[in-house]
This record gives sequence, structure tokens and C-alpha cells, in this order.
Amino acid sequence: MPVIWRMLSRCQVIGIENRNAFLHITGIWGFRHARWKWEETNPARKSLFLFAMLAMVDADFVNKIMFSLYMFGGLRLLDDDGRDVAFPEKGLLIIAYLMADPTARASRNGIAQLLWGRDDNGSAQANLRKLVSRVRSRQAALGKPFLRFTDTTIELDTPPAGADILPAEMDDAQPILVRLDLLVNALESEFLQDVDCESPVFVHWRETQKHRHMWMLKETLKIAAEEASAAADVARVKEAAILALGADPEDRDIHRILLRIFDAAGEVEHFRQIFQQRGKLLASWSDRQGRASMPHANATDLRTGAGKLRVPLLLMPPLDRPEMGYDIASLVQDITVGFYALDSLDVRDRCTAVKISRLGEGAVASFDQHNRSYVLDMRLSGHHDEPVLFSQLVETATDEVVWAERLVLGQSSPEQQKLNIARHIVLSLAGQIERREMVRSHFATNPAAYQRYLAGRRYLDRLSVPNLQRARLELETSLQKSGDFAPALSSLARTYSKEWLLKAGGDMALLREAENYALQAIAARPGIADGYRELGVAKTFQGITDENIEALELAEALNPNHAGIIADHAEALVYASRLDLGLEKIERAIALNPVSPDSYFWIASAASYMGGDFEKALGYIDRMADGRLADRIAAASWAMLGQQERADFFVRRVHENNPGFDVDRWLSVIPIKEQWQRDIYYEGLRRAGFWKNPSDEA
Repeated sequence: MPVIWRMLSRCQVIGIENRNAFLHITGIWGFRHARWKWEETNPARKSLFLFAMLAMVDADFVNKIMFSLYMFGGLRLLDDDGRDVAFPEKGLLIIAYLMADPTARASRNGIAQLLWGRDDNGSAQANLRKLVSRVRSRQAALGKPFLRFTDTTIELDTPPAGADILPAEMDDAQPILVRLDLLVNALESEFLQDVDCESPVFVHWRETQKHRHMWMLKETLKIAAEEASAAADVARVKEAAILALGADPEDRDIHRILLRIFDAAGEVEHFRQIFQQRGKLLASWSDRQGRASMPHANATDLRTGAGKLRVPLLLMPPLDRPEMGYDIASLVQDITVGFYALDSLDVRDRCTAVKISRLGEGAVASFDQHNRSYVLDMRLSGHHDEPVLFSQLVETATDEVVWAERLVLGQSSPEQQKLNIARHIVLSLAGQIERREMVRSHFATNPAAYQRYLAGRRYLDRLSVPNLQRARLELETSLQKSGDFAPALSSLARTYSKEWLLKAGGDMALLREAENYALQAIAARPGIADGYRELGVAKTFQGITDENIEALELAEALNPNHAGIIADHAEALVYASRLDLGLEKIERAIALNPVSPDSYFWIASAASYMGGDFEKALGYIDRMADGRLADRIAAASWAMLGQQERADFFVRRVHENNPGFDVDRWLSVIPIKEQWQRDIYYEGLRRAGFWKNPSDEA
């Protein structure tokens, strides 16, 4: 009977209803007929039969059960069927601690301090004695002496057969990529996560282990990056590199590995060329204007982090939608490496991003609200043949969307398309965050002025003469305390140029004011695009075609993915009679901003009309939400197509909306460079009937 009861206590580990164990036993002893009787046997007889079989078998049978200890992502003891085995958690902590120690031994006093801290009243020792008693009892029930206790020490006796612990020295005989996989699989989860132990000694030991694990990962990664050549191996190294950067975003060695393994030499060169071009254009502009050399960022500064913004950016990849057929995970990786190539922002690790994206939108508002940061959230929509990527930048402290964009993922080469999208997003976000941080720092001591600036910007977005005048008042008020804030100065310039346009060129003094504020904006911040953009626009309307194109080229170089700047550049090119390039640029602006303002389609319609494609011009006008801005072009296009009735409708609407419209004055101020271009515009207006006696004007 003692043997049966001992077997019973051990059987509790695997469960008396474990049919696999029963069949194993009966198979050994030849009781094959029992398999067929099993389903017909009642539970009590099953138990008695199993106990009898266990008594007949080697008493060490249950000892052959394989236990495994898992320490990453929690702390669990599992049997060989993968089921949790009950064991005191602090007992498992002792096992984990000793498995990480080369001697596999520690003093009882040291273990007491590990688990309960350093105390002077003896409570830690008392707690340890109770724990030892519980561990001994449980080990006896399991038939596994994991730990051996003496009066002064605790030793590792029979460690679990399986464990995810990372040894102090990895087996050099293993292939390097196998070692890398072992490390990555473990470190994807947190070491001893959510373990209930608040002892300072334990917390320090756990942090020490984490640092050791990451050091092992980085050292292994350096070797693996040199040896990886096959695509699958490169992908494994990419995963490991991003994981390492999540733990230490400032590690320059891992930056270099990441750039190399992503084959990012092209990316570094791409950004280097962008900043070289900016530097040359700024220097050239400065020389011609006779001013002192303007400060500007260069590629070396950016790669070494000299001008790095200490603002974290979290990338949130969308939930997987395999039916879309687009590799978003790879796009997120390319965006990540783009930021490291640009080296302008701190980028959070992708593991955290994935976790937050699975929690949904509400998680964004609660993330990192004490330390200011931004979240880039990306989502796929549309159909398989034309998916659309929606991206938005959210400031977590206010849950405010500060930038949003939809990009149609067309049918071009997926790899090249992904690269172009990644570059666009990297430059757009870096510029948006840099601008926002500049605004924040300028108005840090004057929130009221900031509110007036924002109010002015809102009025500026609603194009009408009264709204432009309201915007001007708000912007001027925001500048009273500090008159050198470039975004406000350039916004003021825009109010004047837009008013000139809405008044059909009736007051050249408006353009001189626009030019004056644009130059002030450039003087205040020569390294940002705003001032050059507004100067280019003002010069365009004045008909000066060399300086305006140069200013807009510089603005686009400083902010190469800003659809509004590209559109203004396109308009200047159309007036300069460079129609093909102007149409190409406005198409790019429309592609960058699918919800484009009507002014984009107006520019495209003007370029098409001047090029003689009247139907295409009307097609762009049809895409406008409110086509009244293009009524003159519409009237001329229908007239050139011989549709006089339709042309008459638009002529009437022009005079209804602007009773004082004088076509001769408009033609005299419109800044068209070449006479042939002016002639085709004049001919369309004449045929449309903008003069009372068109025959007299022939």
C-alpha cells in the first residue's frame, strides 16, 4: 500500500484521468486489450486499475516527466504536455536565480535578501523558512528535487529539463543565426514580467540580467549582420536590429548595422543629397541677396544627431489585412530605417507599437501623456486592386491630429513604391514635428499669442476678403510680443497675396506688402520654407519670373513633400510658360493630397488650356468642389471648343460674382511671360464674349 499511495501522490501531477499515461503503461505490460475496455470502464475502476499498474511499474516512472521553466513574459513551470504546474512563485524565482548563477548556489541569507530585501528584524529569514517548507512539500509531491536546502545554503539540485534562460556564455558551436534566433525569441517578451516581488535587490538583479541579455543580442547581431546573405537570413537580422534599438535607441553601432542590413546606403545618400541641395541653394540665395551666410542643416549634422529633436515618435502599423496584398509591416520597417538615416527623431520600438495598435484608438490618448510624444497611425482601406494608405500624426498629450494624408498605392513596382512612400512620410513627419516644436517653443511663455496665431491660420484657410482681413488682425496681434516668428510673418504675407488675387489684381500695394512680410520671415528663419514660398508667390503675381522661380525652388527643396508649395511652384511655372513642367508638378501635388483644394485643379486647368488641351482643362474644373474660381478658364475652353451657349453661362456668372470685373485690366496684370500664351488666353476670352462688341476687338 505505501507504494500505491506514493504513486497516487505522483499521479496527481499528470492527473488520474490521463489516458495517454494509462495506454503507455498498458502497452509496456502487454495489456493491449485494456485499450478497448477503457471507454466502458467507470471512473472508480479506471482509477484503481491505473494505481495498480503504477504499483507494478518502476517507481521512477513519474520522475521521467519533463518539466520546463519559462522566465520571459512571466514565470511559469510547465509539464511535458505544456500544462501549468503549481509551484510557489518565489520558489521558481530561486530556481531562475540559481540557473543564471554559474555556481548554482547561494547562501540562505542572500536568497532572503533577494526575495524580501535587506531587513534588520529577521522577517526575511522567517519568510524564507516558510517558503522552504512549502517548496520541499511541493517537490516531494512532484517527485522532482529542483532545489536542495542546507542550514546555510540553497543549491540547484535537479534543474528543469527545459528552460528559456539565456546562459552567461552561449554555445559557440551553434551557428550564429541560430544563436540570434534564440535571443530574439526570448527577448521579444520581458524577462520575469509581472512577477510579484518588490525587493530592491531583486529589481536590481533583474535589470542587470536584462542589460546582459541585450549585450548578448548586440554582440551576436554584429557577427550575424556580417554573415547574413540570403534574404531569409537578412530578414532575421532586421528583426533583431529593430529589437535592439527598441532597448537602446541611441546605440550608434546598431544604427550602422540597421542601415547596412536594410541596404540603406541608398537612403543615407538620398537624404544626404537632399540636404546638400538645400545647403547650396541657401548659400546661393544668401550670396545674391548680399546677406551674411545663412545657417542651415547639413547631412553630416543630421546623421550625427547634432540637430536631433528629442521628441519620441511611435510607429503604429495597421492591423494585418492580408486581402489587401500589401506588405505594411515592411513599409513600417522602411519608415523606421528612414528616420535613423535622417537621424532627426527618437523612434520607439515596433514591439510597443504593435501592442498599442492592437488596443485600438483609445490607447493613443493614454500613451505617454507625461512625456510629450507623437504617434504615427497607418491604416489600409480601399480595394485589393487600388488600396489606400491613410496616415495620421497624433500628438499624444492632446490627442490632436496634427497631420493626415491619404496615399493611393497604385500599380507601380511594389518595392519602388514602398521606398517612395517611406521617404515621403519620413520627410513629411520630420518637417511637421520640427515645425510644431518650433511653434511650441516660441509661444511657450505666451499661450494667448499662440491662440491668436491659430485663429489667424483658421481664417486664412477660408478664402474671402473679410476672412483674410480677420486673419491679418489675429496674426498681427500674435506678433505684438515677439515680431520675429517666421510662420506668422509668412502667413501675413499670404493674406495680402490672396487678397490681391480675390480682387482680380486691382491693388499692387497688396503684393508689395506680401513681399515685405515674406522677406521678414526669411530674415527671421532662413532655414524654413515658408518665407521663400510667399516671396515666390508675391513675385509671381508681380510678373518677375526669375526670382520667383528661384524662391519657390528653394522652398520646395526645404520642404520637398509639401503639396501646397509644389502647387505654388507649379502655378509660377505655368505663368513662366513652362507648361509641361507646371502640369507635372501640379499632378504631383494632387497625388500628394487626394482631397485637394480647388486651387490645385484651377492651376491644372490653366496649364491644360494654355497648352491647347481644352477638354482636359474642363475635366480638371469638373473635379473642383466650387468651380467659380475657374469660370474664366471654363468660358474660354467652351468657346474654343465651339460651345457658345455653355461659354455664355460662365461669362454671365463671372459678371454676377464680380460686377466690377474689367477684362482688359485683368489681362494687363495677369503675370504671363510669353506673348503666345497671352494670345491664346485672349482669344478664348474674346470668343467667349467678355467684350460687348467682340467683332471690334478682332
